[in-house]
Amino acid sequence: MTGLELLGAIMLLVMLLAIFIGLPISFTLLFLALIFGYFGLGVRVFNLAYLQTIGLMKQDEFVAVPMFILMGYICDQAGLMERLFKAFRDLFAPVNGALYVVVIVTATLFGIAAGTVGATVALLGIMAGPIMIKAGYDVRMSAGSIAAGGTLGILIPPSVMLVVMAPVLDIGIIDLYAAAFGPGFLLSGMYILYTLVRCYWNPKLGPPVPKEDRPESMKVVLWECLVGLVPVTVLTIMTLGVILVGLTTAAEAAALGALGAILLVIAYGRFTWKGLLDACYSTLATTSMVLFLAVASNVFGAVFAWLGTANWITNMLLAAPLPAWGTMSLLLTVIFLLGWPFEWPAIVLIFLPMLAPVAKGLGYDMVWFGCIVAVVLQTAFLSPPVAMSAYYLKQVVREWNLRTIYRGMADFMVLQCVCVVLVLAFPSIAMWFPNWLDERRKAARQSHQIERPLPANALVQDGGVKIVVR
Repeated sequence: MTGLELLGAIMLLVMLLAIFIGLPISFTLLFLALIFGYFGLGVRVFNLAYLQTIGLMKQDEFVAVPMFILMGYICDQAGLMERLFKAFRDLFAPVNGALYVVVIVTATLFGIAAGTVGATVALLGIMAGPIMIKAGYDVRMSAGSIAAGGTLGILIPPSVMLVVMAPVLDIGIIDLYAAAFGPGFLLSGMYILYTLVRCYWNPKLGPPVPKEDRPESMKVVLWECLVGLVPVTVLTIMTLGVILVGLTTAAEAAALGALGAILLVIAYGRFTWKGLLDACYSTLATTSMVLFLAVASNVFGAVFAWLGTANWITNMLLAAPLPAWGTMSLLLTVIFLLGWPFEWPAIVLIFLPMLAPVAKGLGYDMVWFGCIVAVVLQTAFLSPPVAMSAYYLKQVVREWNLRTIYRGMADFMVLQCVCVVLVLAFPSIAMWFPNWLDERRKAARQSHQIERPLPANALVQDGGVKIVVR
């Protein structure tokens, strides 16, 4: 290890220590990059910081971040989750474990519409928690289903985390979105199957919804399903559909999604100027946090790379006496452990650029790598000691203690680990959709490149000789 590489390693250790003692991540990254970079690179570090910031501003993917965040906040105000929850509760009311299924299906569809975690867990806790307590549902399983279902929002498109991850890995957001669908719906299906099987063998865990809480006629059920599902379908087409078929960029689709969410608020009669301003203020705060962290981590990563420490770490991991799958398992374990103390923006923007070259050097597809990293980060949301989903849920359902919530989350975390193993063993779970889209794009390009007959008297250049076609 050279002197500059050692300086970079010290900078990394100081950064970890500063963050663990509670210093603000963004400012810590920026100051450490400039200070250590000045000692190692001289005044060039300031030019490097300027160029990295300008380069980040030119990345179109980050334009979509505020629009997707705004769409999520407005969907909260529209009462979209309340509509979905009521519709599915009426539809699955006679089934054992009905409320577990309702929670997971609602979280899945709301994750497509809004792509949030904290708000989803909190709203599900507010709506489902009291009903589950009243219906005599198992507390441990109820807490686990709400927390696990709420975390689907960071994996299922249009997740903001995936938008931020795509430029970090230098891949297309369309491909990463397409790859996330397989694991996202696989997890949702595993959750539903798990709850239904357990309630089938032990109905006391989740009895049907009490008859007095069910609708009186099937017409009411159908109407609630229509009102609850159609808006989500339309909003999904306005955001994900136009991206996947290539009609718009991610930024344009995000703007359409935000507009669609505003129209939903108006259609439901819940639009207020105060609510819109509150959503804009919340969007401004969240976007500022994410983008400032992106700038700071970009500068930090550039200095780290220029000092040579990033290449040193990559070469050390590639030279480890492990098979490719063993090294990949080691990378995913590191990411999982980082998910305990850090939120996803810090992991994606700070640590992922250090680990991604290792995956690329091992020959793995970066779209697949980004997808499995997203699944692992979702698993970290359910693992103590931090597990932010537990704290979100505890704040809104105070009857449940943290120990019970953690135990419930642990059951679903086992399912998440099974999903990670499945995606590792069968990459096609994630890659079938992006591969299909790629084949369709190639076919479309070939259809546009069909040669037309040359017109009469056309001049064709062939080896310097002009040939007249008559």
